[in-house]
Amino acid sequence: MIGHDDLTLAAKRIAPYVRRTPVLEATVDGRPVTLKLEHLQLTGSFKVRGALNALLSGAPTDRVVTASGGNHGLGVATAARLLGVRATIYVPENVPPDKERRIAATGADVVRHGSRYAEAERAARGYAEEAALRYLPAYDDADVVAGQGTVGIEIAEQVPECDAVAVAVGGGGLIAGVSVGVGERTVVGVEPTGCASLHAAIAAGAPTDSPVHSVASSALGATRVGRIPFDVLGATPALRLALVDDVEILAARDRLWDEFRLAVEPAGAVAFAAWLAGRVSGDHACVVVCGANADWRPL
Repeated sequence: MIGHDDLTLAAKRIAPYVRRTPVLEATVDGRPVTLKLEHLQLTGSFKVRGALNALLSGAPTDRVVTASGGNHGLGVATAARLLGVRATIYVPENVPPDKERRIAATGADVVRHGSRYAEAERAARGYAEEAALRYLPAYDDADVVAGQGTVGIEIAEQVPECDAVAVAVGGGGLIAGVSVGVGERTVVGVEPTGCASLHAAIAAGAPTDSPVHSVASSALGATRVGRIPFDVLGATPALRLALVDDVEILAARDRLWDEFRLAVEPAGAVAFAAWLAGRVSGDHACVVVCGANADWRPL
């Protein structure tokens, strides 16, 4: 299991490279809410935290391979550039052009393969095994989860009064790490109705394949939640789940722009959508705004 000490060590490792992202205190619809602005992180998402912690805590390597729908690939590519490591990133054919462009701009090698993330992942793992290179999972890795959990440590320090934390869920790495970092606070895992791998895993009692179809699928389109995140969340007594549909996600994205001038991708608005809909418990929630790496235009 991953403990708070693992997160503390991760925070020390990655501190020279990442931003301590700010929070925004607000009142929306008459209710207090705090927004954790993780979309202002290097690379536009939290993913660089886990990538850096994994590369800094593992055996030294000069090459790394991964697969990604976009944000993890950009995080790994950026971490690799910062540490002088060569990166090869496999992406599915439907990767948003803006994310692919940003990955390539780091100097990483970008390989398109398959129509979905799962197909790109199989190809990337095969290439890494054949070439005897390190493969860095997007979320099913203890060091990656610990790195993402540094978001939770910051929330606990910045918003000690919050009693619930809402987090979007893809493969589960962020919510698993945050659940450790925020202690006994309620943690609400929010998924699009068309990408609900955590809901499917809890219903089945184990990670299992689930459909992937949502406006937020480029960031949250994991076919199944990771085993390590699932085990961590299984030991989280204050875990709650929520679902939001695509209409609610896009409305929340546009409202973040209209009211706060925060330009985020659909996945970055998923947790806020659940809070707006009253599906996040607590008197004062902290909502993680997790990413801003897709072509974006307000309605």
